[in-house]
Amino acid sequence: MSKDVVPYIFNPGIGFPAYLIRKRLYQHIKRNVPVLSGRLMDFGCGSKPYQSLFNVQEYVGVDYYGEGHSHENEQIDVFYDGVKLPFPDNFFDSAFSSEVFEHIFNLEEILPEIYRVLKPGAKMVVTCPFAIAEHEQPVDFARYSSFALRYLLEKHGFRVINFEKIGSSYETIRQLKTMYYHMHVMPKFNKLIIVKPVIEFFLYPIMNIYTLVMNRILPRRYDLYMNNLVVFEK
Repeated sequence: MSKDVVPYIFNPGIGFPAYLIRKRLYQHIKRNVPVLSGRLMDFGCGSKPYQSLFNVQEYVGVDYYGEGHSHENEQIDVFYDGVKLPFPDNFFDSAFSSEVFEHIFNLEEILPEIYRVLKPGAKMVVTCPFAIAEHEQPVDFARYSSFALRYLLEKHGFRVINFEKIGSSYETIRQLKTMYYHMHVMPKFNKLIIVKPVIEFFLYPIMNIYTLVMNRILPRRYDLYMNNLVVFEK
């Protein structure tokens, strides 16, 4: 996959089962990352799916080699030991982390490390889920509400600049329903090699389009939502 393109599964079409959560996440990240510059740390970078959205001088991908997620064929620049980031103080001008915090059991130990390696005034953009099924088992440890995430960041010295809830309550409920069908109903058709792709071809676009239409009609609430996005600075 070219570094100039966000991979399809992270910027999908209407027929993708996780369309709502991935498309909304892509849109919010794209809108917020222009505040990041200079030498950037992508914390928990994985395959660096959003790298093409950044205009920075240096892009350093950092990750932890653990259970639940294979790093095969990923261009990780630096592995850390899960406790200490191997960089000097005040090293990065900015940082980014997407869908990682829920996989860190010792987040309160890691936040001071992130703070340490950022320069004074450095900004960071973070996303993490609020309503999503367990994933990358067994290293799926937490879900953070907007209040909890803000509290943790401010507790460790960061100043929150912007906070966004991604996905309305209705979109969240419908996304969970679509993923239930995708993960637990459609596998029942695995032996029907021809029939299953035909069902999926029509099922997911219909469910997603219906959700988008009804989301415009029904009251827009964010009591339940899919993801947090927060912009903060040291």
